Amino acid sequence: MKTTTGRILCGVASFLTLFAAAGEAAKAEDLTVDEIVRKANHMASYQGRDAKGRVRMVITDKQGRTREREFNMLRRDDGKGDENQKSFVYFHAPADVRKMVYVVHKHAALEKDDDRWLYMPALDLVKRIASSDKRTSFVGSDFLYEDISGRSPAEDFHELIETTRDHFVIKNMPRKPREVEFEYYIAHVDRQSFTPVKMEYFKSGNKLYRIIEALKIEQIQAREDGVAVLYPTVTESVARDLEYGSHTVMTFSNIRYNIGLDEEIFTERYLRRPPRDAMR
Repeated sequence: MKTTTGRILCGVASFLTLFAAAGEAAKAEDLTVDEIVRKANHMASYQGRDAKGRVRMVITDKQGRTREREFNMLRRDDGKGDENQKSFVYFHAPADVRKMVYVVHKHAALEKDDDRWLYMPALDLVKRIASSDKRTSFVGSDFLYEDISGRSPAEDFHELIETTRDHFVIKNMPRKPREVEFEYYIAHVDRQSFTPVKMEYFKSGNKLYRIIEALKIEQIQAREDGVAVLYPTVTESVARDLEYGSHTVMTFSNIRYNIGLDEEIFTERYLRRPPRDAMR
């Protein structure tokens, strides 16, 4: 597929009580599908004002052979609401991608394409990644560039097709089908936390060919406006390519939220010379 995981994690007990109550109130009859999608998008991509973590990818092909990728991932929101956002990825290993940098400026407005840059140190080359490439493999893994930076809910039509005891099941159809390789995808959203826990992608003929699934969710402690909070965070996920028989497990560690990342980190000038905040 082409390109291209709420946030982190004194009143912990009271927070959990309120969170559970909110979940109980979130009955299907009380929420529109757009409200559910908005909440799920927030949990997946916008918890906290910024975040940083270490990522390890293990890529396994059809023959069982494995390759690994290890990198730091930083994220900072711009302005208010779940809109514009910047991401910075700095690769540590293996040797062939060490010091490679991937930067994304995500724009909420559909008429404006996201800006993506990839710095390849072996060539000392900065490459702009075209919008048409966002649904291609991310550094040879089963995740796509768009999976890493996130897909805007405004790019799809949404339909609530089922409500189970634990999940909202939502069918999502692209507004611009010629720009993507899927016909639709099904999202399974946890009814209590609104965390997306499974995405199933289908081609024409209802052919399921790709799955992304959360394997582990942890409550990450952080401070928000001086108050201790917990952010439910997907710390381990897997992307499966059913056509090629490969899969990639992505594991997050050392996750921190609301650490005050400088927006200068996410500018093009730091592609070749990443700051310490990005490398450590």
